Amino acid sequence: MKDYAPLLRRTKLFSGIGDDDIRSMLNCLNAEVRQYRKGEYAFRQGEYIRNLMLLAEGRLHIQKEDYWGNLNILNEIRPGEMFGEAYIVPNSGALMNDVVAAEESTVLFFDTGRILTVCPSACPFHTRLIQNMFYTIADKNKGLVQKLSYMSQRSTREKLLSYLSDEAKRQNSSSFSIPFNRQQLADFLSVDRSAMSNELGRLRDEGMLDFHKNEFTLYC
Repeated sequence: MKDYAPLLRRTKLFSGIGDDDIRSMLNCLNAEVRQYRKGEYAFRQGEYIRNLMLLAEGRLHIQKEDYWGNLNILNEIRPGEMFGEAYIVPNSGALMNDVVAAEESTVLFFDTGRILTVCPSACPFHTRLIQNMFYTIADKNKGLVQKLSYMSQRSTREKLLSYLSDEAKRQNSSSFSIPFNRQQLADFLSVDRSAMSNELGRLRDEGMLDFHKNEFTLYC
């Protein structure tokens, strides 16, 4: 297995745990590596999962397609972020959404039972890992609340400005890039792509922002 300890050390899940301890814990947690090509489904709606997962490389989209083929991107998973935690508890049911690789991606799978139960060797940092998992889940819930704030806006214009404003604040710059192309951004905000493109053009004409592909600059 590739040495993922330096990467994992920078994630919230393994925060405060040294490289050597992470390497030992990966064996303890029965860590498994899986790779996915761009456009490949990591999981499909209706499947059951029992592992906690962490994206090591690439990007994943949590998305849902309705009966008529309308796509909604619910979330994007970035390197270092964990996912699947909502389905690791008993009787949590099947997946409600698809997980698709937005680009070539590498995912680490961890045995949930090994995470929640202190191993016989009593890894000194196992308790820290459980604490980190709790804090990470709390952070992810905040992200879901943020997504709901975009969706609660009444118009395409308001959804765009709410999302772009938060991205500028998150990246601490008036000039920034977003992880979506036009269609993906429309799917993420649940708006019509043509209407969104027209609104972006109007915002640029009004001097509120400028953009090129996925690069944006906001003006006061």
